[in-house]
Amino acid sequence: MILYIIITYIRETCFRKISCNRLFDLLMFFAPWAVVFDGVTAWTVNHLEIVPDSVNRITHLIFLLFMDFTLIVTAMYMFDQTVGFSKQNRKRNLVLGIPGVLSIVLILVGITKIRYVHGINTNYSMGLPVYACYVSVAVHYGFILILLILRHNFLPREKKIGIFSFIGITGVFLILQIMYPEILMTSILPTILLLGIYIYFEDPFIRKLTLYHSKMVEGFASMIESRDDNTGGHVKRTQAYVNLMLHRMRHDSRYSRVINKDYLEDVSNAAPLHDIGKIATPDHILQKPGKLTDEEYAVMKQHAACGGDIIKNIFKDLDAQEFEQIAYEVARHHHEKYNGKGYPDGLAGDAIPLHARIMAIADVFDAVSQKRCYRDAMPIDECFQIIEKGSGEDFDPELTEIFLNAREEVEALMERIR
Repeated sequence: MILYIIITYIRETCFRKISCNRLFDLLMFFAPWAVVFDGVTAWTVNHLEIVPDSVNRITHLIFLLFMDFTLIVTAMYMFDQTVGFSKQNRKRNLVLGIPGVLSIVLILVGITKIRYVHGINTNYSMGLPVYACYVSVAVHYGFILILLILRHNFLPREKKIGIFSFIGITGVFLILQIMYPEILMTSILPTILLLGIYIYFEDPFIRKLTLYHSKMVEGFASMIESRDDNTGGHVKRTQAYVNLMLHRMRHDSRYSRVINKDYLEDVSNAAPLHDIGKIATPDHILQKPGKLTDEEYAVMKQHAACGGDIIKNIFKDLDAQEFEQIAYEVARHHHEKYNGKGYPDGLAGDAIPLHARIMAIADVFDAVSQKRCYRDAMPIDECFQIIEKGSGEDFDPELTEIFLNAREEVEALMERIR
């Protein structure tokens, strides 16, 4: 079963150039060897009379290390799915690795103290290294369970079901193995974990659908830009500003319970669709070189509500409820103002979805900093002043502060995209 997964995964990812998950790659390396050496030790421990003690201990050491690495990598994978590792927060990453390092050290130190028990049907191994693996399972998966409970409101339903299933299955195996050590179920666990992660998260066919979904979003964004000659690069720049703010917010305690890996990806993918409603805006208004009349401006404002309706119709039959809701709110509410004087619904303050508040800053900044057919681009200092003056009125003051503090990065993005 493991070989089938590995061969299928390699064929679909390497030969078809689909991106790979590094942690899953590690899991595919450790899990097979854990199963192989589980079989080896099952034979050596039952042939003590012909297998040298040193050989028995070495094979057990290799097996226990591969099993522990399998458990550690699986727990890391689940953590990455629930919260996501951060390159900026390296201290947290190091702290998360402490239990794994301790369990590996205990296995290495305690291998000389391993003992062999003669059971009714088969011999089996016990001692410090075995207990270290048991504790490693409890600590790593217990931590993921606590994390999942604390953050269950911010994770997609399918992901919660998948991770809960892994934790539940692992817990059952751990209890059964402790209560009935002779049953030797250890080889089944890596297989089930690898298979479960493959089915829930890493199936190349699902990854291809995700890629097609992303390409479809890019296609819609390109279609919008093709209708408005004044907004070339607008989609790329606003998405870059949104991503910059999101990654800064990720390390801000005020948003730690909201910003996770899924939210980052969904908001980033939704950002290019914020102006999709302009598809329904007449060309003579969308491309007018001068100032719009009141009547024309009223028509232009309809693109926000229209964009939300379009997204609802496009994604209603897709199994992507979280993304659909975020994309809908970004399109409909990115012109709402923090003081309640925006459109189309006149929402104010926190009633405006967080992602729409982020999009509002990115959208306005790019609008004033780029040349349009009815005016030249404003000086960069004036652009930042507009955002600063809008704090508390047009924009969320906390998000405004985050954006202004990232001025150097914003200017670097502007230059790179230009």
